[in-house]
Amino acid sequence: MELQTISQVSKDFGISTRMLRYYEQVGLIQSLRKDDYAYRVYDANAISRLRQIIVLRKLRVPVKQIISILNNYDAVETVEIFRKNISEIDGEITALSTVKSILMRFVEEINEKADVNLKLLGDEAVFSVISSLSFSDNQIKETRENLSMEELNKANEELMKLEDKDVRIIYLPPMTVAAAFASGEGCLDKTSDIVNKFIKESGLLKIKPDARGFDFDCLVDTAELGENLHGHEAWVSVPDDMEIPAPLVRREFRGGLYAAHVLRSWDFQDWRRLKEWVEASDKYDNDWGSSRWESAETDCGQGFEETLNLYNFIQKHNTEMSYLQLDLLFPIKEK
Repeated sequence: MELQTISQVSKDFGISTRMLRYYEQVGLIQSLRKDDYAYRVYDANAISRLRQIIVLRKLRVPVKQIISILNNYDAVETVEIFRKNISEIDGEITALSTVKSILMRFVEEINEKADVNLKLLGDEAVFSVISSLSFSDNQIKETRENLSMEELNKANEELMKLEDKDVRIIYLPPMTVAAAFASGEGCLDKTSDIVNKFIKESGLLKIKPDARGFDFDCLVDTAELGENLHGHEAWVSVPDDMEIPAPLVRREFRGGLYAAHVLRSWDFQDWRRLKEWVEASDKYDNDWGSSRWESAETDCGQGFEETLNLYNFIQKHNTEMSYLQLDLLFPIKEK
């Protein structure tokens, strides 16, 4: 098997390059560096390991547990991890079965009483429906063999679907930012390195301890090469009068309303789920693409990933990715 670039692997498996970098930093996979190639490449062993990780994540096994499972050969420990997760899933199944059974009994009660009014919660008879229910420790005993990946994906999507409680509505105020832009292979690393170097060398976090960090992917149309190149831009907010050294550029962000959701388990499919939430909302419209800053290099109104607790992430944890927590920010407007 030929070595594959990080972009190839990202495309083939439908996961972000940032997720691959995270898996590498926590020790789950390893990349290689070819003598004549500057960026990450992956061999057959890394690809095989990645397939295992993806399946385990779809089975809702946390990353810390995946590290324990894949980085040692202790079958007893692995079985114990799986049993613990089965127990937690049993609890969720029982809880959901309880809710489902109560709702079904409500439906039965309403259907039996044609003249029932809507003040059900004040009716002692309805509360008796709840008290009459009893459940075993594991309500659902049915098991099936040969579950397909399609079925697993469907179950995972249902469990990961965003609800109103998962999304916050926030207003980002206008701010001046120092921006680093790069395109091509490894562009995320390039922009992160430029911004982090600027933050440290300028002493920005002493001057502005409430500085905020953002970044986003973008596609750049490159006529010279005749193809679209992957691009990335990273921002950090700065005082309005602060000097911005090259290759950074100053951008004036005009602010706006955003649907916010904390990225779960490095699953960047949450972007798609957040978009689906916005488009199903009866209060907000999708405002992706509306101009909110000026830029010759990128679109000027797309969503961001914000680094939460930027001060501690850089000052205390030296940008170690195991401490990185991201907010997904999707631009919206009120209907």
